[in-house]
Amino acid sequence: MGARRRAARVKGALLELLRDAYARRDEVAVIAFRDAAAEVVIEPGAPLEQAAAVLSALPTGGRTPLAEGLEAANELITVERRRFPERQALALVLTDGRAADPDGSVARAAHALGRAADAVNVVDLEDGPVRLGLASVLAEAAGAQVFELEVA
Repeated sequence: MGARRRAARVKGALLELLRDAYARRDEVAVIAFRDAAAEVVIEPGAPLEQAAAVLSALPTGGRTPLAEGLEAANELITVERRRFPERQALALVLTDGRAADPDGSVARAAHALGRAADAVNVVDLEDGPVRLGLASVLAEAAGAQVFELEVA
């Protein structure tokens, strides 16, 4: 039940962010990560309708390979920066803080992402009585600000 609620919050937040970005004519890409992989599910510049359809059908659950997702974002920013060096790259990481990081790979990947992007913002979606604080660790490593998603 908690995982479904968190997934709904993430999808809702992403859709609002996409609407805002498209209104400003920003190009947006979305990288999803679950189970053992991270993949670009919305390519930069995809139409809003396509992005909304992808988000609504996005499966949730399973293991959270957060480090792999951060590495995929780093790679995407590096490629896009070569194609369009005049553009700024903002990485927005939405996390529910439910990823294990026993070997520090999340912090290392966040640090690399912080070097690649012009700015990194972390949206902390963690809720419940037991909080692991991974969003803060990620933000510190990336040199990012942390924001909390307000529950309506």
